[in-house]
Amino acid sequence: MIAKDQNDPSSPAPGAVNSEETPLLLSPSSVVSVSNATPSERAAYRIRKLDGLLFTLVGGALVILLIVFVRLFVPHNQAIAATSMYQDYHSFPNTFVWGAATSAYQIEGAANEDGKGVSIWDTYCEKKGNIADGSSGAIACDHYHRIEEDVQLMHSLHIKAYRFSISWTRIYPDGVGVVNQAGIDFYNKLIDTLLKYDIEPWITLYHWDLPQMLEDKYGGWLDRQIVDDFGNYARTCFDAFGDRVQHWITLNESWTVAVGGYQDGNKAPGIVRNPAVEVYQAGHNLMLAHARAATIYKKEFAPTQRGVIGISNSGDYRYPKLSPEDDDAAERAMVFQYAWLTDPFFFGDYPSQMKERLGDRLPSFSAQERVELIGSLDFMGLNHYSTMYAQEPKSAKENSEFDGYWSDMNVVFSSDPSWRKNDMGWSTNPDGCRELLLWISQRYGNVPIHITENGTAEDEPDLATALRDEGRREYIEQYLRACAESIELGVPLEGYFAWSLMDNFEWEYGYTKRFGLCYVDYETLERTPKLSALWYTQAIDASGGNIPRIVAKSDGTR
Repeated sequence: MIAKDQNDPSSPAPGAVNSEETPLLLSPSSVVSVSNATPSERAAYRIRKLDGLLFTLVGGALVILLIVFVRLFVPHNQAIAATSMYQDYHSFPNTFVWGAATSAYQIEGAANEDGKGVSIWDTYCEKKGNIADGSSGAIACDHYHRIEEDVQLMHSLHIKAYRFSISWTRIYPDGVGVVNQAGIDFYNKLIDTLLKYDIEPWITLYHWDLPQMLEDKYGGWLDRQIVDDFGNYARTCFDAFGDRVQHWITLNESWTVAVGGYQDGNKAPGIVRNPAVEVYQAGHNLMLAHARAATIYKKEFAPTQRGVIGISNSGDYRYPKLSPEDDDAAERAMVFQYAWLTDPFFFGDYPSQMKERLGDRLPSFSAQERVELIGSLDFMGLNHYSTMYAQEPKSAKENSEFDGYWSDMNVVFSSDPSWRKNDMGWSTNPDGCRELLLWISQRYGNVPIHITENGTAEDEPDLATALRDEGRREYIEQYLRACAESIELGVPLEGYFAWSLMDNFEWEYGYTKRFGLCYVDYETLERTPKLSALWYTQAIDASGGNIPRIVAKSDGTR
């Protein structure tokens, strides 16, 4: 076909109809022009046009009804999957929570100011050899004196929610007794500043800094008394801050508290005497402490404050290495890490695999304790960083150097040479994140999940290197992609908190490892956003729309 020149005056104007050439399709075998049509043919034409118009209107109405149906009756994550599966980029729900996280001991500093008491981490850092660079959190990032600056930093990065922890010893210097008003005032100021900048506060009640007085008095997490004292502390926080705080996390990584503190000794209090018993006793009391705090909140505060309460547990994914027996090893590894400290909140008891292996070394729950445990989670927080292979030991000697908890689990771990390692030596495998989220949702049902920590430490010897942290940017992008894929598969994932807002005191590693989205100069304490922080801002603004999909190849690989 040869098109007429648009500048030719004989050409009709765009959209005009030339009646001499307009055809009437009366049937597949009958085509006539308007000028030659009989009155009956013209009437038939008008009827067909009316039919076409009606068809268009009815079709449009059906489309509108379908959209309304999807929005009203189809879960939002499924609707997203249906509408975006053919797009090139991911998209998160509009209600998805985009946040960053820190903890009190790692950033606050001011260890001896305004009536703050001594924590087990203050004590642990004093012992030579416990911290890689001999440092402590005495100054840390000096967040205690820089609230406005740090909240403005979050606001500039468009962070929507900030997860921070309260220092128990700022509220109760000795763990119990008289409330320290200066501590209440500090957190009130932080919460109010966050709200001023439209950032939602998420509070963690305990992020490892137990009052030293409770450790000295009765052994801290090894004694049942801790449950009552934690409940008292939690009640004080709910009363002081709950009018402005809607999301509460009782405990951060009970697994690390129990295993790091009483088996490996690389976390405070670092007491390794009888790990085959004390690891499980600490874990038991941690869960009871959560249940007590949750019961107090739900009965005394939630009816008026209308908030929710959960817990943050750590979880890594384990792929089976080779043989069919390794399937059991991989499952056992995840049960011993995640299900150990989560099952009781849903089923009122420990996993059967652990009960069979441990016997009476595993404490039991009373009927009343089960009542408090079951249903105490409004949401589950997940701290996830890495993935490994799990394998059954080939002989008794292969795991003979381990005792206690690790011997009970009895799994050999390894990595894959193709998996990138970060500055901690941890393997990067975002597919493991997706698989873990699926495993959790399949085991525990439709309880909302929030990733409350995810991030990576990179080798950043100076500011210039840190500002080009492509490794961290890529890590966050890949793990967010895994999160989006899990949502499309039906996982009730509702939020993501990057670890961490800024470089900080990294526990036994001191200041030698950097996890921050923002670089901290430990001499001047100046904060500078890294490349990863700027990319994360773009992800927040686009609701993940800057995260490209990975399309499966014909052979199923990606």
